[in-house]
Amino acid sequence: MEILKMEHLSKIYGKGETAVKALDDVSLSINKGEFVAIIGPSGSGKSTLLHLLGGVDRPTSGKVYVDNTDIYDLDETQLAIFRRRQIGLIYQFYNLIPILTVEENITLPMLLDEHKVDQKQFNEVVRILGLDNRLTHLPNQLSGGQQQRVSIGRALISNPSIMLADEPTGNLDSQNSEEIMDLLKMFNKTYNQTLIVITHDERIALQADRVISIEDGKISKDEVIHP
Repeated sequence: MEILKMEHLSKIYGKGETAVKALDDVSLSINKGEFVAIIGPSGSGKSTLLHLLGGVDRPTSGKVYVDNTDIYDLDETQLAIFRRRQIGLIYQFYNLIPILTVEENITLPMLLDEHKVDQKQFNEVVRILGLDNRLTHLPNQLSGGQQQRVSIGRALISNPSIMLADEPTGNLDSQNSEEIMDLLKMFNKTYNQTLIVITHDERIALQADRVISIEDGKISKDEVIHP
């Protein structure tokens, strides 16, 4: 079942002679529960595509549908709410709030949404992520791998339909990278969450169900690896 669809998506930065076309007429659909890796050289448009899919940036032209909702028909307030509820974003540099504890960082999307935290779900997520004994710690008291686990917990806490991860292992050593990918794949399979990962790491890409290559703002290859 299709959960995400892009139609003729383009993004241009700047104007006139200095204009840069980061994405050029990209159309693509992704099914619920798929694990998709997006690869390509630096400057190819990968991160731009992820930001447009996550409602972080607006396209110059084209449409993005998440679960049949045209997300760019929403105003800024509606889009922010939709993003918190439907999209889980994981970044290379964690983007944790330094003055908030682990527990506060994880539950922040629910608090911003004025929703009561489901304590049972919170406990389950924290247990799986191995953060039970770190809940009162601040981000600077954690290792890189632990901080990335916190960012995964924050992305998962609202049960999003789609998880978007931009180089989630880019700052980690090989052991932590493997553990983080195992966690993401586990959540993908256990909760049937659609997982889209941008990566430079071929080993990570080959774990995906499908690999999409981007060059010069266009899709150059779209391969099913694990049908």
